[in-house]
Amino acid sequence: MEIETFPGLTAQGLRHGFSTRSGVPLEQVDAEIGAAFARSGFPLERAVQGQQPHGNKVALVSEPARERVPEVDGLITATIGLPLVVRVADCGPVFLHDPVRRAIGLSHSGRRGTEGNITGVTIAAMREHFGSKPEDLVVQLGPCIRPPHYEVDFAAEIGRQARAAGVVQFHDVGTCTACRLDRYYSYRAEKGKTGRMWGVLMLAE
Repeated sequence: MEIETFPGLTAQGLRHGFSTRSGVPLEQVDAEIGAAFARSGFPLERAVQGQQPHGNKVALVSEPARERVPEVDGLITATIGLPLVVRVADCGPVFLHDPVRRAIGLSHSGRRGTEGNITGVTIAAMREHFGSKPEDLVVQLGPCIRPPHYEVDFAAEIGRQARAAGVVQFHDVGTCTACRLDRYYSYRAEKGKTGRMWGVLMLAE
């Protein structure tokens, strides 16, 4: 298992990562991923995750939470040292960074979340709570399922939604999870019997 990073998220004071497929049994995957991020310097004891019901609700968070934040697929924060975590296995992890106001967002955008414009909702929440301007944001889409392995190209729609909201700096890693079962988990390709990758985003000192 590796922790990937993306060129669009290399700003000073920003830390991120995306885990790849693990060789351990499924019941041990989360423990291995957590340990890998901890070794990389992420304080996961302070991490915040959403419940991820495939909707378009976004929560502002400022402190650690032992339980997943109910009913939300997106999280935003301006708190330094507070890791945001998203778990995916085909859905799109959407990383958002405002380097001007030092704020971040992390969203889970699958088919239904994309239909609900979770990316646009997250951008609007950052504008409301932090005064973020869409033209200042860096938005990065990580690995997710894509055609021909899935009938809907929600990755392309996420990009359209970001640009429609005024984002100029949108980056898509372009990787299909179902195409690379040697490296990623895919809920669709593995018929639901699979693990999850983690996307983690954090403001650092």
